[in-house]
This record gives sequence, C-alpha cells and structure tokens, in this order.
Amino acid sequence: MSLPAVATWAPSAESPVFHSAAIRDALTRIREPMHVVQEGASGRVGVAFGGTVGGGAYPLLGTLPPTYPEWLGDRSFNEVHGTRFPYVSGAMANGIATTTLVRAMAGMGAMGFFGAAGLHPSRVEAALSELHDALGDRAPWGMNFIHSPNEPELEAHIADLYIRRGVRRVEAAAFMALTPNIVRFACHGLRELPDGSIHRSNYVFAKVSRAEVAARFMQPAPAAMLEGLVRDGKLTADEARIAAKVPVAEDYTVEADSGGHTDNQALVCVLPIIQHMRDRMMAEHGFTRPIRVGAAGGIGTPASVAAAFAMGAAYVVTGSVNQGAVQSGMSEHGRKLLAQAQIADVIMAPAADMFELGVTVQVLKRGTMFGVRAKRLYELYTTYPSLEAMPADVRDKLEREVLGKRVDEIWDGTQAFFRERDPKQLERCAREPKHKMALVFRWYLGLASKWAIAGEAGREMDYQIWCGPAMGAFNDWARGSFLEPYAQRDAVQIARNLLEGGAVVTRAQQLRTFGVPVPAPAFAFPPRVLD
Repeated sequence: MSLPAVATWAPSAESPVFHSAAIRDALTRIREPMHVVQEGASGRVGVAFGGTVGGGAYPLLGTLPPTYPEWLGDRSFNEVHGTRFPYVSGAMANGIATTTLVRAMAGMGAMGFFGAAGLHPSRVEAALSELHDALGDRAPWGMNFIHSPNEPELEAHIADLYIRRGVRRVEAAAFMALTPNIVRFACHGLRELPDGSIHRSNYVFAKVSRAEVAARFMQPAPAAMLEGLVRDGKLTADEARIAAKVPVAEDYTVEADSGGHTDNQALVCVLPIIQHMRDRMMAEHGFTRPIRVGAAGGIGTPASVAAAFAMGAAYVVTGSVNQGAVQSGMSEHGRKLLAQAQIADVIMAPAADMFELGVTVQVLKRGTMFGVRAKRLYELYTTYPSLEAMPADVRDKLEREVLGKRVDEIWDGTQAFFRERDPKQLERCAREPKHKMALVFRWYLGLASKWAIAGEAGREMDYQIWCGPAMGAFNDWARGSFLEPYAQRDAVQIARNLLEGGAVVTRAQQLRTFGVPVPAPAFAFPPRVLD
C-alpha cells in the first residue's frame, strides 16, 4: 500500500533498510536523524540515515529528530535542578542509599538522595559534611526527610540541621499531612526578585501515592501554620508572605508498587490522577512556577522507563535496583538475595516506624523469614493487651521462633536506648502496657533491617530487605548480561542502561506510529557497557 509522502529521499553512503533485523539494529542509533521511507516496488516501509531529501527515488514518509536520554523528561527538571538526566536514585533508609551512591549519581549528571531515615542525627550530619565537601553546590544532591510521628523532636532537629547546613533538596517520605518542620524547610529562603518572580532556595520532593496527600503539598502552606512559624522565629514575615503564593513542593514523586512503604498502586492508574490534580492546582492558585510529577515504583527495565516518560513523567526514580548495586549500603549477602529475586518474591510486612498504626512495607520474601515473622508480631499485638497478659507457651514460642531472644533482655536494652533517645516513651510505657509491647516488637522490626545491612551472621533468616517487583523485572532483564552478577551491578551502569534503553524503546514506538514494521525484540534493549 502506498502511504502519503511528504517528499522524496535519495541515499548517499547508506541504503535504506527494510528487514526486521536491520531495523532493530538501526534503532540503537538514537542520536541521529532517522528517515522513514517506502520502497516503491514492494511498498515496504523502512528506515534510512543521511542521504538527501528531494529528488530521490524513495517516498519520504517523515523524519524523526535525534532522541537523547537527557530529553526524555520535563526540561524544567534539568534546568531547575542542574542535572543532565531526568533520573533520581531514591533515599533508601538506614544509609542503604549511601553517600557513595549519591556521589556516583552526581558524577553522571543525575540526582541522588542520601538515606537518612532511621540513622542517628550524628551520622546524618557526618554524611552531610561528606557530601558538602565532595559536591557542595557544584552538583545536585539531597537528603531524606522522613515524617516521624513517634519522635516529633527528632523531625524538628533534622529540619534545623538541614537548614543550618544549607541542604537544598529533601525527599519527603511517609508524610500523610503537612507538619511545621517540612513547611519550614520548604519556605526557608523564599524571596521575590526585582522582576516580581519568586526565587526558591529549598526544594521538597514529595513522595506520594494518594491524591489527598499530594493535594496538601500542592497548595500554599496553611496560613495558621505559617503564622506559628513566624511567631516562633522559624520563618521571617517576608518568607511567610511569599509562601502564600507557592505550593509547598514543586516536585512530586508518584510512588507506585515499590519497596518499603507503599500502597501498591499501579503506576498507570495513579500517575494520571496526580498529574490531573497538578493541572487543577496550577489553574486554581495561579502558580507561575512549574510543578513536576515524577514516577517511582516498578522502574527496573528500559521499557518501564519509556512507559513512565510516555505517560508524561517529569523524571523517574529508582530504588530497589540501586539497593542491589555495589554502591549501596546493603551487605553482600543481602545483595546476593536481591540478585536472585523474581517478580513475585515480595511480601507486605509491618513497618517498624508506624507499627501500631498497622502500616506495612514491601520486603523481599525469598531467602528470609522476616515477612512471616513480622506479621506474627502484629497478630500478637492486636490479640493481647500486654506482654504480661500473653500465655506462657505463646511467649515462649515468640522468643524461640520469632525474636530469637528473651523478652526481658530485649526490654532491658530498649529501656537503655530510650533513656538516652526519648525518655517520654518509657513514661508512656508505665501508663500503657501495650506500648511496652509495641516497643519490644519494634526492636525486632528495627534491627532486622540493620542486620541485613550489616550482614549479621546468624540472623540471615531475619533480614528485612525492602524490595518491590522492579527487582525481579530487573533480574529478568539483566540475565545473561554483564549486569547479572551481583558484584558487577554498578549504579551508574544501571542508570545509563535504563535511560539509553528507555530512549531506544521510545524511538521504536515512534517508528511504529509511522507505519514501520518494528519487530517485537526491538522493545527489549539488552544491557551493554556504556561510557
């Protein structure tokens, strides 16, 4: 069938290609203009490079411009944050997202967030110092800022630390509502320029999976909260005045089915909802600065990267796949387990930080019993009013089969910890026996992730390794390539391959819309060593 042509094309050094294998090979040349041409005699549609437009024998159906991985996302993301690529490595808690990983991302022109959640403030400050010394303001980087409902003083301390040390970007995680601490960080340094535009010093990347949570960040901070911050000397009156004109956050990481805290949402469902909300909020409030919506959860293959950008994601965030990289803080045994995971090898388990609320995290199931044991703890917590009310045989089984230690020993250590960290918790335990049970169970839940990170011998079956299905998808994609061995999983090579492959898959789909018979294998970009 003859298709409508826009011109004709004549070859020079290269002839056009029409066979499936040749078209597939041509797809990797994403940085060159590509012509879509038709063979007059057979009517076959193929692709060509170079040559001359006009006066040729081949009908020209169209020309695709170069496709660069750098251009897959929202241009304002790179412009505002100073990145080369619209790619972010997320903040994996307890230092799994190491300073080494953050520096590696900055070195390739992407962005990384240090996994500060769960760490002692002194270690967070040490990481801050290292990143300031290594990167300063020369490259974009950030820190995790996790909501701490059980330790509000800690959350306030982290806000103080980040503002005092000049942190410019935070990944706000686990927030269900705004707190004065995150609002203070977001609004610190706001000022109006002579031309009337607003300059923002600090950026909040709000991790969201629910529209109602995103809505709170997409509006100006509540007036009462801003007034309180001014009254307490945490914001200037001018900063509060300008804060009424901007949203709390301008970058939103829509978290789909991820490792760790997750609502197990499908990205194809939740991303458009948050994007639509962004459009409404922009119109309703008359915001002049752009609001960007990125995608996370399930990002483990080039096809998933291409799909996220095709849906309009401003940037993509990876997590589980970086946890298995050599730059992560995960132990060698933990990385081995991650490299063996298949897409279904995950399970939801109670979260240490919000155990009493029934909040869950997604963790690795293969090679560990943590998920099953953690669920048993929550069952006991909801069944009995206190540890003392638990029957002797149930308590004995709990100590032998789950905790691996006597409850009395755990309580002694827990008391010592909270005497230094937060004595109010012990006062509450004296009033509420059930809270004592929660703290003992949180001992196991909290240490299980640290055992996995440290590679604690004898506790392998208790390792808590946060993991989403992206890990299994990545392992399937990497099988047979240089990225299959866990010891060769470099975070930069992972990122470059995901982005390069995403661009190739994007071009394959572009060609398909021009009528080119793109072979199915062209949508499966195999990993390769990239400079």
